[in-house]
Amino acid sequence: MRWQALYPGAQRIADSRRAQEWADRVGIDFHEVRIEMNGHNLTLIFNDLEMTGLPIGYAPYRVTEGR
Repeated sequence: MRWQALYPGAQRIADSRRAQEWADRVGIDFHEVRIEMNGHNLTLIFNDLEMTGLPIGYAPYRVTEGR
């Protein structure tokens, strides 16, 4: 797969049991976000997240045919 549509996209899970368990263990706030795409579903448990805007067309790497 060369790309994935971020659909339906990211959703913050309010009152996350997993995030609360980490917060209780570590002593700082944690959050849970679920990111649903057409090929994968990701779940992030984190205490701090920084998002940076990227220009349209940005690609840190490129997949090419064969070698």
